[in-house]
Amino acid sequence: MGGFLNSTIARKFAMALSGLFLVLFLAQHFTINLTSVFSKDVFNELSHFMGTNFFVQALLQPVLIFGVIFHFVMGFILEAKNRGARDVKYVKYNGNSNSSWMSRNMIYSGLVVLAFLGLHFYDFWFPEMVHKYVESHPEDAARYYNELVVKFESPVRTGLYVLSFVFLALHLYHGFSSSFQSIGWRNKYAKGLRGFTQAYAIIIPLGFIFIALFHYINNL
Repeated sequence: MGGFLNSTIARKFAMALSGLFLVLFLAQHFTINLTSVFSKDVFNELSHFMGTNFFVQALLQPVLIFGVIFHFVMGFILEAKNRGARDVKYVKYNGNSNSSWMSRNMIYSGLVVLAFLGLHFYDFWFPEMVHKYVESHPEDAARYYNELVVKFESPVRTGLYVLSFVFLALHLYHGFSSSFQSIGWRNKYAKGLRGFTQAYAIIIPLGFIFIALFHYINNL
């Protein structure tokens, strides 16, 4: 594996696969969170299942955490390699004419997304681990909704979530479609797929922003 990942092409391929995996998780996470807008009971039921199911907790959760770490580590490695390559002086080079603003600044939008993940872990994952495994509270299938909405009482925290999802949209707008290019998806469906990935990059972050603002307004 170490030898395989020494290749730049292999790194891009591996990063693309991890990114696609995270995109699937994002859709699942959004679907569950969206139910909190329409039904407290459904949100509690789904959250309780995800929080107590052995397959989710013991297998999928570690894979997800590994996927997040792997994706960002690969991103930093590729950025460092690219910067090193750009240090070589060519007779003619104009990066701005060959790539979009988003593609040239993926590292910065990625850093903001990584900071948001830290906040999200601090707000939800760590309290969940403490609740279940440190303080050893009995199971309470009705607690999840209230734990969610209380996080959006603060305008500062809500604003941080909104800003983070704006940067997530910027990151996804280029990253989602380029992931398919990295794994070699080049056929007659590529144009339609690009349209889908760009729509996804806008709709899903806007959906998360809507959820955050909905609960903040309801808390007023």
